[in-house]
Amino acid sequence: MVRGKAVIEKIENQTSRQVTFSKRKSGLFKKGKELGVLCDAQVGIFIFSNTGRLYEYSNSGMKPLIERYQAVKDGQKLLSASAEAKFWQAETARLEQQLRTLQENHRQLLGQHLSGLSFEDLKHLQNHLETSLYNIRLTKDKFIGDEMQELNMNESLMRQENIELHRKLNIVHQENTELQNKLNDQGAVNMGITSPFTKCNITAPTDKNSVRLDSCHADWDDEPESSTFW
Repeated sequence: MVRGKAVIEKIENQTSRQVTFSKRKSGLFKKGKELGVLCDAQVGIFIFSNTGRLYEYSNSGMKPLIERYQAVKDGQKLLSASAEAKFWQAETARLEQQLRTLQENHRQLLGQHLSGLSFEDLKHLQNHLETSLYNIRLTKDKFIGDEMQELNMNESLMRQENIELHRKLNIVHQENTELQNKLNDQGAVNMGITSPFTKCNITAPTDKNSVRLDSCHADWDDEPESSTFW
């Protein structure tokens, strides 16, 4: 009969958990002892229970084993720090060399420090400069073309706005003309209507103490009346 594989999970029952802890602890210490005897190794085991109690085993004494452990860890830290320092020193040297190379290439592109270059180097430098000049001209032409396209677009927009403004101005002029014609027609009508007032002819008689009003008439169509006052 095949034995099923035990499931490793926390034991909820406290009594069973304590029994299992005691058995497993003893088995672990036994395995550590066997490992030390069989392989001539120094073995140290620390165990803290869930109640905080310490259990330990060492086949060569726990204190010297801990001191050896600490010494090895400190040595590893020193080795790690030394290796890291060497790495950054090499990285710094590499970056400095790269910077010097870039500075030298920059001076050569400016036409300086060319005496140490071979014919092939000079030819390569010339090709590089011609390629750079070609790319610069392409970029400049593209920039000018974009500027011209933008200006043409703005000109078209301004022309459309100008046409629209002229159209609105013509509408305003037409409205003003119609309004002026209406005002002129109204003025002509008003000129045909006069205010009624009386016109009289006054003559001086021979008598110094009297004034004669010969005739008085109004502007309306009534018949004129003659009156004489003495």
